[in-house]
Amino acid sequence: MYRPTLRPSRWQRHLLLGTSLLLLVSGMAWLALQYRHGSDGLPHPAQAWLMQLHGAGAFVALFAGGLMAGHHIPAGWRHSLRHGQASQRRSGLLLCGTLGLAVLSGYALYYFAPDTVRPALGWGHAGVATLMLGLGLQHGLQHRQQHRRRTRA
Repeated sequence: MYRPTLRPSRWQRHLLLGTSLLLLVSGMAWLALQYRHGSDGLPHPAQAWLMQLHGAGAFVALFAGGLMAGHHIPAGWRHSLRHGQASQRRSGLLLCGTLGLAVLSGYALYYFAPDTVRPALGWGHAGVATLMLGLGLQHGLQHRQQHRRRTRA
């Protein structure tokens, strides 16, 4: 019987971290250009390129999320139930929820948001993404701390 490992493989972690970094940098650079560009009202020439890069990163992030949903999440859920590690389960659920909000808000920004709502939705999208980054770091650090405790015992 196949039993997925709890920890994502090295290439999966690198994909997840690299994609997160790409999305963070491209999104923050776009925001900086959007709100600090000159007063002439024209968009900065790099904004379209940054948005295309951010969108490509979003597709890779969905793929990485699918990898986690197929292997890491089910194995981690079973492990946390057996070993009573509710904090990992809680942070993982919050991470999945914020990913869902980031995807929905990004989709709405790209396809549906009217100009009157777009700025507020964009800042909400950036806030959710920042929260997701913090939750992801917390989730990974919790795992490391628990692993170190187990190896010491």
